[in-house]
Formats: sequence, C-alpha cells, structure tokens
Amino acid sequence: MISALYLHIPFCHAKCAYCDFDSRALCGAALEDAAARYLDGLLARIDAFGAAGALAGVRTAYVGGGTPTVLGPRLAGLVRRVRSWCDPLELTCEANPESFDDAMAAALAEAGATRVSLGVQTLEPAELAAIGRIHSAEQALAAVARGRAAGLDVSCDLMCGLPGQTRGSWQRTLGGIAAAVPDHVSVYPLTLEEGTPLARRAADVPALEPDADFQAWCMEEARRALGAAGYRPYEVASYARPGHACAHNIAYWTGESYLGLGRSAAGMLAAGEWDGLAALLGGEPSGAGTARVRYVQVDDAGTRFDVERLTVREAVAEDLMLGMRMTRGVGPELLGRARAAAGEKNVDAAVDGALSRGLAAWDADGRLVPTERGWLLGNELYGLMWDLAADD
Repeated sequence: MISALYLHIPFCHAKCAYCDFDSRALCGAALEDAAARYLDGLLARIDAFGAAGALAGVRTAYVGGGTPTVLGPRLAGLVRRVRSWCDPLELTCEANPESFDDAMAAALAEAGATRVSLGVQTLEPAELAAIGRIHSAEQALAAVARGRAAGLDVSCDLMCGLPGQTRGSWQRTLGGIAAAVPDHVSVYPLTLEEGTPLARRAADVPALEPDADFQAWCMEEARRALGAAGYRPYEVASYARPGHACAHNIAYWTGESYLGLGRSAAGMLAAGEWDGLAALLGGEPSGAGTARVRYVQVDDAGTRFDVERLTVREAVAEDLMLGMRMTRGVGPELLGRARAAAGEKNVDAAVDGALSRGLAAWDADGRLVPTERGWLLGNELYGLMWDLAADD
C-alpha cells in the first residue's frame, strides 16, 4: 500500500546561488501562465491515480519544490485536491518566508495542510545575501510565528558552511531559531553542486568552499544547542520537539512506498505496486527478480521517467543504509531479512566493521544504532551497508 505522496512544484521567484534542484525562476505574468498550465496537468495526474485507487492508503503528503508558495491561492486548491482522494495525517507544504503571508497561512490551514517547512537557512543578513536568498531574518522569524498562529506545525531548514559564516554567526542563528520555537529543525551542511553560481564563484575564490571541519563543528553545535532547547535528534539532520518528527521523511528512511508526481519528482514502489500502476507511469512491467522500482519523472506531463529496478538484495541494503540515518537505527527484523538476502557472513562482517570502527553500537533493545562518530562520519557508515548490495 502506497503510504506517502510527493508533489513537486518547479517554480521559484529567484534561484538560490547553491541550488541545483529542478526549478524555474519566474515572476508576474510568466509565472501565472506557466503555473496554470503545470497545475492543470498535475491535478489531472492526481485525479488519475486517485481514480485508480493508488492514493487510498496515503498517510503523509508533501508538496515541495521549488517554492510551492509562489503559486499563491492555487496552492490551497492543490491541497484540497489531494484531500479529496485521501486523508493524510500529515500534509506538508514547503514555503519561503517572503511568500508565506497571513492569507497563505490561513488558506493552507483551512484547505487541510497540517505542516509548513520554511527555507530559513540562516538569520544573518550577509549570509542570506551570499547565497542569493531574497528574504530577511525578520521575515523568517515572522513566518515561524505566522505558521504557529495558523495552527500549523512549523519546520525550519538551516544550512552550515555558508560563505562568511563563523562560529558566532551560527550560534546566533541557532539561538534565534530556538527562541522562535518551531516544532522541527533540519540542519544541512552546504554542498557546492557543479554548475551552480556558488560553485562557479568558488572556483575563482577557494575561500568560498565549505570547510569540512567547520561544518562538523556546526553540526555538533546544532545538536548541543537544539538539545538544550528541547529538540531531540531523530535522524542525522533532523530535530523535533516531542511528537513532531516528520512522518513523511521517516517513510523515506524506513522503506515505505511513496508516489512522486510532477516534474523531477521521485517515487519508490514495490514491484507489485509498480506493475499495478505501470500504465499511468509509462513503464514496462517490473520484471523477474525485481523487488522495488525507483523512478524520477523527467517531464511536465508525466509521460517520461528514469527508472531503476532493485533486486531483493539491493532493496534490503538500501533499507539498512537509510535506517542507519535514524537515531533509532535498525532492528533485528531488518537485519534478519538482510542476512537472508545478502548472506549471514556478509551482513555480520558489515555490522562488525561498523562496531569495530566505532560507527555503531547495540542498544538495550537489540537495535544497531549509530554512535556520535557514526553520525559525524555518516558516509562511512552508510557505505558499509550499501556495499551489501553487490553480489559476492
């Protein structure tokens, strides 16, 4: 049963200097025309999957981008259309502070959104300017308050390793966000993606390259400061007040099926689910030996997809890798499935490697959980698990 739905809105008012997401920077009449055409197609796709019964079990939905709030009143209409086919317990809309006003907050809450995820990144004006953000710190903090007043759960995204960022400025951002009391905070190290304006600038000014040691300090400081403010880490980059972890993202990290609709939206379906919806996804049957199908929509219309088929062994290795992002780690049931699919010796060797390197430990419930070292050296830990996907 498909439990999660992702909808992609590929529009922004301005492209950030670090962004390599599939989005188009438009304003005015150009945005109105493009958004109207795009949404007509997206709504038709939602209706088609709803009529096929694919949305009946959806428990979480997420509207991302881009910047969904540049759609204005149309965004609430999109939320209502989703609600006409399912009744998710959590329905998130991403937003940038400058396009999340009182009318938007009220309309989203009335339409049935339960959560808003704000792209704050930093509260320092010079850092906002350096990465091309068009909101101010005051707008960001007002947006947090606005979302809370509307009855929405509020999440804030922050980034570390920004040009000009210092220990003091990072502490000020963390303190300012904690004082605003959002329900959830995500903390990401800046990555310079090839072809982005910031990456091109860094090629000429090496000082713009994020410093890995400074980013590691920022991640540790975030864990300390947010923990002191009552937030608990539940994933490598995610902190929440009790009861406010993002259920949609947890679905991604725990191997649940999710349907992605819209240009550049990603989805992951069990082989049987894919076969049942292949006519709507423009794909061939999953094929013998396939346990899971990953896909990305590559056009606006939903007629072309990049497709990856995973074997049972690859799927379970992926589940182990993603599970080790979670503070709770992975349990005996998943480890048992991994041993059956990838071989007991192989799995035990990977686990022993994680234990001996101090990347993971056993907890009192028999779960394999990441240590602080494993949290900081995540790629090393995740690599041990993903290597189990390869045939002997």
